[in-house]
Amino acid sequence: VYVFQQSSWTPELALDLQGGTQIILAAQTEDGADPSADQLAQAVTIIRQRVDASGVGEADVATEGGRNIVVQIPGNADEETRQRIEASAQLQLRPVIFSGSPATEFVGDDGVSTPYPTPDPALPSTPATQPSNASDPAWITDALQAQFLAYNCADPNNDPANAPADQPLITCESDGSAKYILGPVEIDGTAIDDATFGLDTTNNQWSVQLTLDAQGTEVFGQVSQRLYGATAPLNQFAFVLDGKVISAPSMNGLILDGRPSITGNFTQESSKALADQLKYGALPLSFTVVSSDTISATLGSQQLQIGLIAGLIGLALVAVYSLISYRALGFVIIASLVVMGILTYVALCILSWRMGFRLSLAGVAGLIVTIGFTADSFIVYFERIRDELRDGKSITGAVEDGWARAKRTIYISKSINILAAVVLYILADATVKGFAFTLGLTTLIDILIFVIFTHPVMQLLARTRFFGQGHPLSG
Repeated sequence: VYVFQQSSWTPELALDLQGGTQIILAAQTEDGADPSADQLAQAVTIIRQRVDASGVGEADVATEGGRNIVVQIPGNADEETRQRIEASAQLQLRPVIFSGSPATEFVGDDGVSTPYPTPDPALPSTPATQPSNASDPAWITDALQAQFLAYNCADPNNDPANAPADQPLITCESDGSAKYILGPVEIDGTAIDDATFGLDTTNNQWSVQLTLDAQGTEVFGQVSQRLYGATAPLNQFAFVLDGKVISAPSMNGLILDGRPSITGNFTQESSKALADQLKYGALPLSFTVVSSDTISATLGSQQLQIGLIAGLIGLALVAVYSLISYRALGFVIIASLVVMGILTYVALCILSWRMGFRLSLAGVAGLIVTIGFTADSFIVYFERIRDELRDGKSITGAVEDGWARAKRTIYISKSINILAAVVLYILADATVKGFAFTLGLTTLIDILIFVIFTHPVMQLLARTRFFGQGHPLSG
């Protein structure tokens, strides 16, 4: 029931055939200057990887002007996709120096609370003593205490995303449930080599597992040695995403292998989204959403109809050629093409449902090209059978021996097609990936049809009187 409710009998269409959503992101820099070309190029690469994380999406990501990135997504972008695109995912790992509820007051050694309702510019803003490390409480000056107590987690004007990395940070839990003073950044997102998500069976919680590079592993090992065994909250290490704390777990052991784990109130979806963001690296820039609009198809249904008509014409020509050259055997070719068409259509629907595949005009071209490749395979098979018959073999023997000789040629030919499709998919531009994908898919289905349909049908026909006795119209 779930399959029929959630799936569709129509493949999803790509941006050029369906239209979709356009999101324009503007780069934000600390000095207000335009970002460099290298920064924008890196950001485009990361965002494209995020968009394509669920499969072949046929999305378009490009720069516009000196600071904008335009993301065009087929169809209506869901909230998870929007968050993946819009989040800059600038991960920072900072030690926790102080934590509490949003209404927390500092308590002095005498047990008397020391409220600072508003920041006082006259208060000392530099530490009285030189901090020994990033989690040293000496970072907390009188001015920082005042700012902490006056800090409102719900105030949209408080944006800690661009805070200096070498200074303490006042920020909140992403849901506003806690407020922190964090030390300077000790590791950033560039140290992350990989990020995966999974269900931690020990506590039945979803978590995100990180793999750090060599330098990150060394630094994190030193941090874990400093924090492990310290009193709370100095034993906590906060994972800060775009200035917000997503998790501040305590250091429960020495982590020297560079494989820390982030746990928290994750669902399967939120842990996957976070793993995707972190896996594809931290963006070199922060971005704000300038606009998010619905766009029309660049080619539209007319071009799709033209492509489908071209495919039908190709099928008709193959059918006519088959009937002329192979007479009744031509119906075997036609039936095989029909079965292949059904399986291909079902496969595209399943891939659209489960992997987010979208059919573009380039993908339609890949389907059409495969018709010719499939016809070549039939010709090789049937001509091998004819060669065996000329050698005086019976029809059943010719079918078996012809298959044994033809399948080697067919397998080699199809392997080359698949290899070409894979190379093209890896190296080609995103607009051509749809062609490579459908070419490789239909080539695999072509081989499957030959093995499970065409050859068994020929074995059955060879045992009938019409074909077995060599009727002139049998082919």
